[in-house]
Amino acid sequence: MPTDSSLTVVAGVDLNGADIAGILPPELALLSDLALLHLNSNRFCGDLPQTLNRLAFLYELDLSNNRFTGEFPTVVPSLKSLRYLDLRFNEFEGPIPEALFDLPLDAIFLNSNRFRGGIPSSLGSSPVSVVVLANNDLGGCLPFTVGKMEKTLNEMILLNDNLTGCIPPEVGRLRKITVFDVSFNKLQGRIPGSLTGLESTEQLDVGRNQLTGFVSSSICRLPRLQNFTFSYNFFSGEGPGCFANGTPVVRDGIQNCIPGAPNQRPPRECRADRTRVFDCTKAKCGGGYDLLCPTTAMRKQSPPLPLEQVRQSKRRIPYSPPAPIIAPQRGFFVLQSPPPPPLPPPPPPFSGSSPPNFSYCPPSSRLLFSPPPPSREWSPPIYVVPPPFSSSPIGASPPVSPPPVSSTVVSPPPPLSPGTTTPPEVGKPPPPSEISPSLPRPPGFGGRNLPLPPVVGVSYASPPPPVVP
Repeated sequence: MPTDSSLTVVAGVDLNGADIAGILPPELALLSDLALLHLNSNRFCGDLPQTLNRLAFLYELDLSNNRFTGEFPTVVPSLKSLRYLDLRFNEFEGPIPEALFDLPLDAIFLNSNRFRGGIPSSLGSSPVSVVVLANNDLGGCLPFTVGKMEKTLNEMILLNDNLTGCIPPEVGRLRKITVFDVSFNKLQGRIPGSLTGLESTEQLDVGRNQLTGFVSSSICRLPRLQNFTFSYNFFSGEGPGCFANGTPVVRDGIQNCIPGAPNQRPPRECRADRTRVFDCTKAKCGGGYDLLCPTTAMRKQSPPLPLEQVRQSKRRIPYSPPAPIIAPQRGFFVLQSPPPPPLPPPPPPFSGSSPPNFSYCPPSSRLLFSPPPPSREWSPPIYVVPPPFSSSPIGASPPVSPPPVSSTVVSPPPPLSPGTTTPPEVGKPPPPSEISPSLPRPPGFGGRNLPLPPVVGVSYASPPPPVVP
């Protein structure tokens, strides 16, 4: 076959550990013959470009240890030639699509992200040999369909995935699996007796769950077992084969409720209600046991809980709005801005943003930088009387007494300095008639015993000097 030396074909791109930042350019799809794309240990972020679906020959995709965000990349299930997928140590979130397990993948690494929504039941149809979904927040149950992976599955690591329910008996059909790790979850019930079928298993870890019952000697005597961890559960006994001398198995069964065994839980943690065997048939978890999983059936049986939450939220609605209103008032007083304390419509800079923004955004920047300009621009036309800048009672009273403004404005010069030194009255908005007796009278006020302005019916002889420059 003749070749053209002028043509260049790029079959692989390997930029692992190159410390490159930014987003992946859509022009990557122009490398139409690309088979290997390795970009791990960089600082790439954002989403994967949809143009990657043109890479019809892409065989390996390694984007691990970056800063990619968003939901699972929708372009991945369209890569029909993909065999190796590594997205671990990123910030992907949301559910894992069922279509992922329809690909002819051999290895899937999705650990250390933020995936949720459970493990799709389509996992059982995948020909994958290694699947690592650890350190996510998947929840739900381990699907019983894993039993269909008996011909290919070699390693399954699901630790710290917030899994619930029981270990499905179908796991015992995985005769080729060498590593099975479901530790650091919330699994309940017994260790299924069918796990004696794990004839190739070397590492079996069910520690840090809520498992109960008896640890069978047949599990401890699996032909190739090297490491068996069942610590930090509530097992009440174990067979003699699990602690026989000369056994090659390294076992870790601490912090259980096994009588006579070393380093077990204290008696108060081994009450009958804690060690009672959990009935997985009632829980319906796994193959025909799906009630503990976040399935459609479960959601249909649990509408009362959301309704109750709605009722509670409705009861809290009348009491929740005041909180964000109080917060801006406190900020206004500190910044000496004059909006009326209890009134719902604050000044224009805050009318549309103060209630929602204080709930979802940090309010410090808004309070420190936006209010001062409005306070100087709006206080003269709204309040006319300068003294209200320092306290809420006086600031709230001008709307009540605008008629005698001409008379009350006549003598506020000296009260400005004493008025600013009366913080005890800041938090309460009493009527003007109740304010004057509680406020200290300024010394040397012309020798006259006059209440602080504004007071209806009292005239002040001295004209005010300009307060606002």
